[in-house]
Amino acid sequence: MTQRINYFQQSPELCKKYLEFSMLLKDSAIEESICDLVNIRASQINGCGFCLDMHVKEARIHGERELRLHHVAIWRESTLFSPRERAALAWTEVLTTLPEHGVPDDIYERVRGQFSEKELSDLTFEVMAINGWNRANVAFRTVPGSSDKAFGLDKANLA
Repeated sequence: MTQRINYFQQSPELCKKYLEFSMLLKDSAIEESICDLVNIRASQINGCGFCLDMHVKEARIHGERELRLHHVAIWRESTLFSPRERAALAWTEVLTTLPEHGVPDDIYERVRGQFSEKELSDLTFEVMAINGWNRANVAFRTVPGSSDKAFGLDKANLA
């Protein structure tokens, strides 16, 4: 498949502001390793090859173990994730898929047991951000790996 349009070129100010929003999340209350898992899981659910490629590479650069990356898709069955990571992945899935009647109380309570109010708020913004990027990149068929050099992802040595 070929890329449809370059939305960064077509809407530079909007992209700049959304990128600024996303960059603010780097200073959130949520640890980098959980942000990596959240970005990978949402991208898997949304079928966003560009973002999945990007965030797997980022996670490797951040020191994530390869086997855990393979297990993100099966996190419920895997023994490789902590209760806090599991809660973040559950929150990511429910906010990405948004059930017809909203977020079930049991999922909310499980997540609240692992995250403070501030952390849960920041985690929610992390999920919001990746879902937005996923939607733009899926819509315009952004080619996976096409921005590796610009984002420093070539350092992952996963070409």
